[in-house]
Amino acid sequence: MQVTVEHDDASHTVDLDEGSTISDVLDALDIAPSTVLAVHDGTIVPHDSKINGDIHLELITVSSGG
Repeated sequence: MQVTVEHDDASHTVDLDEGSTISDVLDALDIAPSTVLAVHDGTIVPHDSKINGDIHLELITVSSGG
């Protein structure tokens, strides 16, 4: 299956097996999970969510610090 990811004004496509998780997508793109929120159809989804077909995700970078 193909996962299309919008992140930092760029589009990336990752090919993964069905049942992979959003964490697997982040690993494939070398993105630390603690730095982004995953959004699908306007809803934030947990990184342990399983993906069972082609999907489009948006990653929103979260900032931290003080």
